[in-house]
This record gives sequence, structure tokens and C-alpha cells, in this order.
Amino acid sequence: MQDFYIYILLCSDGSYYTGHTDDMESRMSAHQQRFFPHCYTAKRLPVQLVFVQATSSRAEALIAERQIKGWTRRKKKALIDGDFELLKKLAKKTNFRKR
Repeated sequence: MQDFYIYILLCSDGSYYTGHTDDMESRMSAHQQRFFPHCYTAKRLPVQLVFVQATSSRAEALIAERQIKGWTRRKKKALIDGDFELLKKLAKKTNFRKR
């Protein structure tokens, strides 16, 4: 079974980019070489890999990517730093929207 990865990049402007892939080395090269010229990172080079986690399926990686993209910057930073206590606290502070 092939691994898939969820990853976070720190861009040159200080923003974070979250993505998923089945080949980290190739994906990092694509980001650094502007292989996708309209990608978020293309105008924010260089980028630095600050978080990567293996998942067992593409679906799991995509779900995690979408979830993390919805997080606050502070919550992403806690994940990057491995500060799971802060991550739990921030998750509890989530504002619930009225439906």
C-alpha cells in the first residue's frame, strides 16, 4: 500500500500552504521550480517544508488537507510545533456558526 502525505509549507511571505501528495520529493521540487505557475506558492518562493505526516490513503490525506486549510494560523502553528495541548485548547475555542 502506498503512503500519501499531508504537508504544510512556510512561504516567503510568512503564510502557510497546505497540500497533499503521494511523492513529497517530487512535490517539493514542483513547488520550488514553479511547475504550477498559478499555484499559491509560485509567487511566494522560496518555501520551506515545516510539517509532513503520512496517511494510509489519498482520501484520508485530502480530508486532513481540507480540515487544516480551515484552521486558524495559530492552530496550524500548534500542529507544526507538535503542541497538542494547545491544539486541543484551540479546538475547544472554535466558534460555532448559527445555522
